[in-house]
Amino acid sequence: MTSGGRGDARSGARGTAEDGARPGARGNGLAVDRLIDDPATRIVVCCGSGGVGKTTTAAAIGLRAAERGRKVVVLTIDPARRLAQSMGLTELDNTPRIVKGVSGDGELQAMMLDMKRTFDEVVLAHAEPERAKAIMENPFYQSLSAGFAGTQEYMAMEKLGQLRDAGEWDLIVVDTPPSRSALDFLDAPNRLGSFLDGKVIRLLAAPAKVGGRSAMKFLNVGMGLITGTLGKIFGAQLLTDVQTFVSAMDSMFGGFRERADRTYQLLKAPGTAFLVVAAPERDALREAAYFVDRLEADRMPLAGLVLNRVHSTGAPQLTAERALAAAEALEENGSETASPEAELLAAGLLRLHAERMQIMARERRTRDRFVSVYPDVPIVEVAALPGDVHDLDGLRAVGELLGGGTGE
Repeated sequence: MTSGGRGDARSGARGTAEDGARPGARGNGLAVDRLIDDPATRIVVCCGSGGVGKTTTAAAIGLRAAERGRKVVVLTIDPARRLAQSMGLTELDNTPRIVKGVSGDGELQAMMLDMKRTFDEVVLAHAEPERAKAIMENPFYQSLSAGFAGTQEYMAMEKLGQLRDAGEWDLIVVDTPPSRSALDFLDAPNRLGSFLDGKVIRLLAAPAKVGGRSAMKFLNVGMGLITGTLGKIFGAQLLTDVQTFVSAMDSMFGGFRERADRTYQLLKAPGTAFLVVAAPERDALREAAYFVDRLEADRMPLAGLVLNRVHSTGAPQLTAERALAAAEALEENGSETASPEAELLAAGLLRLHAERMQIMARERRTRDRFVSVYPDVPIVEVAALPGDVHDLDGLRAVGELLGGGTGE
């Protein structure tokens, strides 16, 4: 059966799962330690929607792998400063920096993608000095390199390719950009490559490449309507900037496509592992399902799902119903041995426990719906920590939870 057929079947199964999951459904366990201890694993890609702890997961995996003997670099695309702070660095930039305080024989370096600087590096590496200068001074290039749709994802893949080609690390951990659509990360490199060597942008550049007013007259004979409309939409100055930019970049267009294709194949190759990160919430797991479907459709190597911030309790035998009943009894009848203040405190704690148990039950049902649709996807649960992760010890705690995942 083709991947498309599996996707259709799963879509039907997902509809059933939303109505009622199989009771007690569980996935097989994801053993992160086995993954990062395997020398054949060279790239780990953490992907998922925003706000699920993806950056922390990537950093924790990098630290754990380093303390287990690997030479690791963590590439993050998240602009938040939490990763730098948790690793004891004053800042992260486009250059890998050594993280101090790592125990064991391994080494950990970390960096944060500088989108424009990476684009500049590509231009400097693949163009003559004078042409590179002309490109980088072009207003259209400056806008493109700073924020064109898809540029961040494309440059993340460029940087991944650079790190892999450097050969300085035996494990690269990538924290992918957060995106509303699960398809952006995989689509953007090809989408930007298609833009840069596509027909439309070459059409805009035709006058500059053919030359002068005669070329403009020639172009206007057959395509005056098109260029006139584009001029009204984009403005004459932008069209001029685009023409100049494309003329300077002409020799590099094929390279963008070639590198995008090469990195895409690198992501599919043995030695790469994708980890989908999600929270035990309906929307987050729905987004995770889209990632799983897309990775399977593109034949990307999915290692499993990291289910982050899962709630737990030290008194699982005390059900929510019993806790609420005990709280009500204390509030109505009091206690013969406790003071009114102690009774009030005890009742409050019982209600908090009942709320925690209800949250756990809801999370379990949400997870079970996912597992009923994707029973073959390995899962590791990471318990919710009391506070934010802000240092190496916090990352170690997360790493221990990741490494100790054996499923249920």
